[in-house]
Amino acid sequence: MKAIGIIAGACLLLYIGYRTYRFLNLDKGLAKKIEQGAIVLDVRTPAEYRTGHLKGSVNLQLSRLHTAKLPLDKSKTYITVCSHGLRSVKAMNLLKEKGYKVFNGGALADLENEIKQ
Repeated sequence: MKAIGIIAGACLLLYIGYRTYRFLNLDKGLAKKIEQGAIVLDVRTPAEYRTGHLKGSVNLQLSRLHTAKLPLDKSKTYITVCSHGLRSVKAMNLLKEKGYKVFNGGALADLENEIKQ
């Protein structure tokens, strides 16, 4: 019984840490950036994208961002998004290293909520 309590406590701490990480890494003012023409770049797999996505978003799987030539315009602003927020941070960092102007939109549900507000 004690082991179950320890495991449950560890899971709770991991979850709280994960939510805090997501909150701290999520950029602010994204709805306004989208209104000003920023492109939502959904870095989930094509199968995930087909299950639901933001209207007007572009699907470019995270693994494809490692290629030398990307079908993206460096004069545009991008907002990365994925299912839980971890891949969007990785995508943002990869694109920034390549010279793109990019912001982290986190999880798709988080960005959808910000746009609705």
